Amino acid sequence: MRWIDLRSDTVTRPTEGMRRAMAAAVVGDDVYEEDPTVRQLEERVADLLGKEAGLFVASGTMGNLTALLTHAGRGDEVIVGHLAHTFLYEVGGSAGLGSIHTAVLQNTVEGTLPVAAIAEALRNPQDIHAPRTRLICLENTHNRCGGVVLDPAYVDTIARLAAEGGLAVHLDGARLFNAARALDLPPSRWSQAADSIMVCLSKGLGAPVGSVLCGSRDFIRSARRVRKMLGGGMRQAGILAAAGLYALDWNVARLDEDHRNACRLAKGIGEIAGLTSPQTSPPSTAWTNLVYFSIDPTAIESGAPDAARLASRLRERGVLATPIGKSGRELRMVTHLDIHAEDIDVALHALESAMKGT
Repeated sequence: MRWIDLRSDTVTRPTEGMRRAMAAAVVGDDVYEEDPTVRQLEERVADLLGKEAGLFVASGTMGNLTALLTHAGRGDEVIVGHLAHTFLYEVGGSAGLGSIHTAVLQNTVEGTLPVAAIAEALRNPQDIHAPRTRLICLENTHNRCGGVVLDPAYVDTIARLAAEGGLAVHLDGARLFNAARALDLPPSRWSQAADSIMVCLSKGLGAPVGSVLCGSRDFIRSARRVRKMLGGGMRQAGILAAAGLYALDWNVARLDEDHRNACRLAKGIGEIAGLTSPQTSPPSTAWTNLVYFSIDPTAIESGAPDAARLASRLRERGVLATPIGKSGRELRMVTHLDIHAEDIDVALHALESAMKGT
């Protein structure tokens, strides 16, 4: 059976061209900063994001944690959203390893943190009873808010607010290239307002491993020490960096196909009785390649499966999806380079059949 794997865009496998690039990579010891392919990747991503320097890390989680530990110290406070990946899915690393306090604000449906709420959350640096606010974390595209793209003007506003308070801004840009393609803007349009930014190569871009953290030269110099502390000092990592360079050459423009497939998927889900997807309505910016949907409570009361059972029925039909959250009603499907237009039709047919139990 050929699985139609819609669980995540992390499930992609390297293409033959990417494998050849990896096999041919010129390598050195990256801890000594002597791997030419790693250095090429770091410089290229930093240039794309309008930053002075980059740092190749093993994962997006490592990139975000490295950034937080570089920006903030023990007892300092970081402002995050309640649906942020850094808050929900990174094992509490900033607290566990950095003793960093988090101020958690409610995300809006479009992935933002209200400006007024951020302003209210800022601590008085002269108050000895309060932690010092050091950093505001944003996410683009926003995963748990449906892969929605942040408005670049909003990021500019947050950057101005942060600058006025002497704070830094970190942007979790795991799927930044999706955002850039969706609005037909350069990725630097968002990163220019942030002090640091992390982008993943192993999601929509299809590389097997790796992310790049970018910022000023001084910031990256400090972040390199943190990466080493976290066990992220890789040696002949050019084999992995070569996959990232190949992805930047060949897999950015094709993200448009993922977005088209996700749009078709969301539209089709909205036409299946008992299912609802907010992504049938356009946000103020754009949706990308993540499709969230829910099972109507009345449908479950009438005998429709809950999220876990629906995912199980889909698996029986060769389609993989991910139940999300604690409600027992939400699921996520993600389009990527291994999913084609005809797969969307098959997935929708399987979804309708699974809902009916036929």
